[in-house]
Amino acid sequence: MTFADLNLNKPLLNALADLGYTTPTTIQANVFSVAMSGRDVCGIAQTGTGKTIAYLLPCLRQWQFQAAQTPQILIIVPTRELVVQVAETVRELTQYMNVLTVGVYGGVNLKPQAAEVQQGADVLVATPGRLVDLLMSGAVKMKALKRLVIDEVDEMLNLGFRTQLKTILDLLPVKRQNLLFSATLTTEVSDLMDTFFTNPVRVEAAPAGSAVDTIEQRGYAVPNFYTKLNLLNLLLRRDADMTKVLLFVSTKKLANELFDLLETDFAEQLGVIHGNKAQNQRFDAVDRFTDGTFRILIATDIVARGIDVAGVSHVMNFDLPETPENYVHRIGRTGRADRPGIAISFITPAEADRQTAIEAVMNAQIPMLTLPENLVISDELTDDEQPKINMKIIEPKPKREDAGAAYHEKSAKNQKVNVRRDIAAEKMLKYGKPIRRSGKK
Repeated sequence: MTFADLNLNKPLLNALADLGYTTPTTIQANVFSVAMSGRDVCGIAQTGTGKTIAYLLPCLRQWQFQAAQTPQILIIVPTRELVVQVAETVRELTQYMNVLTVGVYGGVNLKPQAAEVQQGADVLVATPGRLVDLLMSGAVKMKALKRLVIDEVDEMLNLGFRTQLKTILDLLPVKRQNLLFSATLTTEVSDLMDTFFTNPVRVEAAPAGSAVDTIEQRGYAVPNFYTKLNLLNLLLRRDADMTKVLLFVSTKKLANELFDLLETDFAEQLGVIHGNKAQNQRFDAVDRFTDGTFRILIATDIVARGIDVAGVSHVMNFDLPETPENYVHRIGRTGRADRPGIAISFITPAEADRQTAIEAVMNAQIPMLTLPENLVISDELTDDEQPKINMKIIEPKPKREDAGAAYHEKSAKNQKVNVRRDIAAEKMLKYGKPIRRSGKK
């Protein structure tokens, strides 16, 4: 099957040809006919299988020109980076169509974005928090909305956008088509569909939690943090095919620490991105990684689904994620669009339980490799790796000769004695005459 076999119009076919797309992926082919029928859709597909184009093609195929340029298509995504990338994909697909696309996200001034939406938007791409701001302020009107797309909904719920999503769904027109896409179908996602969707058709490109076949997975069993660091340095120096490496860590603090440790050897080739970075710094880091200025980009899980860079040669897990599904999302940054990719994980004994959980979700083992012979095994441990000894500390009782006296003199303020007051004298002193009781009347 090719895109020409689908019921696409000439502008969309021309745009796909310009982008070099000829054959739809499994999720793109399966979603198109269902979405064109007007039914609500629940799409389950791994990261990197072309979900964005899967929901954009039927939505744009059914788009119709209208005089009032209020959004007909609303796309909600979890991260700012994903807003920019989805909006850019819409613009690429609509280069032969008269469609206005606007992307909005938090972390920047609301007023310019509100003004841009009010000037006209046929397709609005937004993060949940910023969309709530626009809806509550009345800057965006949704009376003409025909199709709602919620992408990476499981990640939105993990990031705490549950309340915002429900607020948005309550404010939108009831009569609309809903398209929901998720890599995993959790109980929360099912509850959301049961409440707001009408008999959605489930379209599954692959079992939830499975990794893309084009990704070659590898694992190394390492004893501690500094051995991980030595192995990372060794692989980056040895393997010339590591041209574009996305390095995932679990925390923002670790991302900054790892950047400082690697900066000496890879100063001009290294970038870092996480939630505490300013918006312009995050976009700049992704741009430099995309154009090849940065060979290595250190990232956290919060942006694991917001980075869509072509040609990522390797994804490296410096540590395994606590949530097993995040492993699939991480490694899905490589091996995209049927291109081969490699995912490498460094696993300490403390992370063995995480490895077991990941393998259970994927229903597959992570192939383990032997450590390189010239790898330096470090004996140095971080504070977190130091053995913990839990002992109850009992303070010794003071010796008799060290004990103070049982009775001691009172402090000056407490050395008071009871004194009988002469009320008559006090009254005489205060009023200048004795105070006498008057007789009863």
